[in-house]
Amino acid sequence: MPFTPATTVLGIGTMGLGMAHSLLRAGIPTTVWNRHAAKAAPLADDGATVAETLEDAVGNADVVITMLFDVDAVAAVMAEAIPLLKPGAVWIQASTVGRTGIDRLAAMAEGPGIAFYDAPVVGTKQPAEDGKLTVLAAGPAATREIAQPVLDAIGAKTVWLGDSPGPASAMKLVANSWVATITAGTAFGIEQAKAFGLDPAQFLETVSGGAADSPYLQAKGRTIIEDRTGDPQFALDGLRKDLALIRAADLEAGVPTTLVDALLESYGTASQRGHGGADISAVAAAFSADHGE
Repeated sequence: MPFTPATTVLGIGTMGLGMAHSLLRAGIPTTVWNRHAAKAAPLADDGATVAETLEDAVGNADVVITMLFDVDAVAAVMAEAIPLLKPGAVWIQASTVGRTGIDRLAAMAEGPGIAFYDAPVVGTKQPAEDGKLTVLAAGPAATREIAQPVLDAIGAKTVWLGDSPGPASAMKLVANSWVATITAGTAFGIEQAKAFGLDPAQFLETVSGGAADSPYLQAKGRTIIEDRTGDPQFALDGLRKDLALIRAADLEAGVPTTLVDALLESYGTASQRGHGGADISAVAAAFSADHGE
């Protein structure tokens, strides 16, 4: 009979919430914990065990998933949680923390000998809810049979990138560079069409079905045109955090930062104009010809 690992999700934001729902739907015993307990409490009605303390959250877990905002948040929580883990527990680190961040967290796991998986995800709110994320994974082969049922529950596929942490977090930066670029490009095209007196929906129609088209372009374009950016699939300020990680990694690797600098400026302008908590497609506010400074 397949092993079903008791799993704890630490961090019940947009992505952690969707992951918890996917784990429960897959029949995996799921415990949830959040520093602000009220965010986790509704999951009790969905069948999760809502832990009030970290000890209650991780003490009996076979797998612990961290899905927190940044590396400092993950490190602070796991500094408390690691001594509470049972022998043989597996840590799946799914937050976007960058290349230096994942090294820092891997070092925390190495001392006590915890099986550590660098496993950020590609996807946003709805794929997380549907269990359709793409998981980028790197970690020890010896314990993959414990980790894999969890990865299968939260993702449509797992892309294995190695046996040691690092490559998965690096690939997540590459993927988010593309997300930031195509979203900003789509938003710019829409605002440019408006400024030229064109129907922006016809921009989407123009590229539809061609080599430059993509489902993502169409989805983000409709979100902008239909003014639905207030329902964030991926919060704009969260992407700004990731862009800072991307820039730091680019500098270290000798990659020119011309594009990421422009993206940081554009998303930063949109945030300054009040859209930091909105969907990343609200970057359109940075390109609007109607916005006066």
